[in-house]
Amino acid sequence: MFDHRRNEDTVNATAEFPALTTADRCDRCGAQAFVRVELSAGTDLLFCGHHARQHETRLREIAVEYRDESDRLTV
Repeated sequence: MFDHRRNEDTVNATAEFPALTTADRCDRCGAQAFVRVELSAGTDLLFCGHHARQHETRLREIAVEYRDESDRLTV
């Protein structure tokens, strides 16, 4: 079973929840997703860096897991 740890950042992909790819899109605007928010209902939401930061406080409150892969962005 997947080990859910509330509000911890993790970038380790698992067989159940693989790392985000360029095909994964933000549920808010359609840009490339870098943050996956897993909810207790077993669903997840994907966000670009911008929208993840904009809603981070509330998302962390409701998340079973908050997986931020935005460190893959290059400056």
